[in-house]
Amino acid sequence: MGPLARIAREVRFVSGLGRLFWRIRKIAPDSESLICDDFEEACDRFADHTALVFEGETYTYRQLDALANRFAAWGLAQGVARGDTVALLLPNRAEYVPAWMGMAKIGAAAALINNNLTGAALAHCLSISGASHVLTDTDALSAIGSIRAGLARPLSYWVIDAKGELGEHQRALDLKAPKLAPERPPRALRAGLKSRDTALYIYTSGTTGMPKAAKIAHTRAQLYMRAFAGATNAKESDRLYCALPLYHSTGGLCGVGAALLNGATLVLRRKFSASHFWDDIVDHNCTMFVYIGELCRYLVNQPPHPKDRAHRLRLGFGNGLRPEVWSEFETRFGLTRMLEFYGSTEGNVSLFNFDGKVGAIGRVPPYLRHRFDVKLVRFDVEAEAPVRGEDGLCMPCPIGDVGEAIGLIKDDARGGYSGYADRAASEKKILRDVFTRGDAWFRTGDLMREDTDGYFYFIDRIGDTFRWKGENVSTTEVAEAIARYPGVDEANVYGVQIEKLDGRAGMAAITPGEGFDLAGLRDFLARELPNYARPLFIRIQPAIETTGTFKYRKVDLVRDGFDPTKTEFDLYFDHPLAHRYERITRVLYEEIQSGAFKL
Repeated sequence: MGPLARIAREVRFVSGLGRLFWRIRKIAPDSESLICDDFEEACDRFADHTALVFEGETYTYRQLDALANRFAAWGLAQGVARGDTVALLLPNRAEYVPAWMGMAKIGAAAALINNNLTGAALAHCLSISGASHVLTDTDALSAIGSIRAGLARPLSYWVIDAKGELGEHQRALDLKAPKLAPERPPRALRAGLKSRDTALYIYTSGTTGMPKAAKIAHTRAQLYMRAFAGATNAKESDRLYCALPLYHSTGGLCGVGAALLNGATLVLRRKFSASHFWDDIVDHNCTMFVYIGELCRYLVNQPPHPKDRAHRLRLGFGNGLRPEVWSEFETRFGLTRMLEFYGSTEGNVSLFNFDGKVGAIGRVPPYLRHRFDVKLVRFDVEAEAPVRGEDGLCMPCPIGDVGEAIGLIKDDARGGYSGYADRAASEKKILRDVFTRGDAWFRTGDLMREDTDGYFYFIDRIGDTFRWKGENVSTTEVAEAIARYPGVDEANVYGVQIEKLDGRAGMAAITPGEGFDLAGLRDFLARELPNYARPLFIRIQPAIETTGTFKYRKVDLVRDGFDPTKTEFDLYFDHPLAHRYERITRVLYEEIQSGAFKL
């Protein structure tokens, strides 16, 4: 990179970071300014501008605030008081943000429940929320009806679009009823609350077990919403497309904040559709969109669309965009600016890639290192724990090496860690006595690598990286290699246990697309990956199960392993004698487990 390009890069980075820091500069744990105050300030400033577009309906900022006030009036009528929690079990819809903002206006918190959950997982999330009331709609009634026996206590369900007769403990909520006045509730109702108090509960995706409820203080909600209002540099003229679920932070806080704190218009879709994406973007004149990386992968796997390049998009922002998808996305759709970031709902490590460096999740330039309390520490993959030296302290990771990312826990807006509703789960995420006795750092659970320019690269989730033949295998890097093979739409890589062998062997669940040739994949991977990293087993299936935020679920795949009796999908073994993929039968499965092959 030449000197002029380096200067341009630094200007772009510093400008983006400067906008971000300016917007979050007044956030403080002891402040009485809450997230609903930010919302009301925006609604006053942009009162008659279009705030929201959803399924043919439009709402001005004034109307959106009035809707939030009606939810607040409902809460007061039901005796919801400061410090209480109300659960939201809703899909994306116009009432979503006003519902939880309305609770914040009266000092209550909202638990944002994944509306795709059913059975035990749904009962678990509702029970640990601590809520007595659930705001829901008719779409969720069937799931609700099947879980009552698993609840810790009876709940009252308020159906905002009720039609016909409702069941036990279910009541219609008419938001247009005269008694639900659209005036703002007195601010005195939340007097004494501080920004450090809980505003929301947002649940982890539950990719490896039951979801955990992360406590989101007003400071954290403000941090996400204000930060992206600054980082995206959105204006009143912008129209931001969001098809991500509002029950998670990327769509519900980052995307919403970028739009609604800047006077822009939020174009909301009930759920993501790859086939309708470009019609929505073009027809609504959208200029920005918020993504999860797999959303972009789905789009590049779609056949050509007449509106692929007919859009006015100037920016896409989000996280999890893998390098091979990133380059193809920009080239195919003509979008030259993607703002990738890294962060977790409950954590205190945030990184931004303002430069657009393909593959990097963020950057901390050497000259700004003192402003960022994020470090990489050496990590033992087998022990799944940071490496400690003779003095008992952790060891910093050299530039270029892979280590776990951690963030210093401080009692301020940016370094705070509020944890989960479950205190034991919160403690597990804290690493103590790291660089000095008594310090405490948040464990991200993510392995990363940093280069000499300060760019950070995501390597893998701890627990996903596994050891085979004495080597560490990154599932992410193997999946990226498989994704480069023609005809592979999706690849999910994980490790499976073989009896009598140490470590875990690689296995890949593949969703094939047009032109996929399994026989050629073996030779391709032999060229692309070292021997120890090549998947020993292949599973072919028409779709890969994901969470509501498009994260791959691996727990069921690991449980099935390469046993053909546990799945109806085709399984293949990289046969070391035949030098080709052989379909796994019960006989072959038993041979592998008996140690018949030198692997």
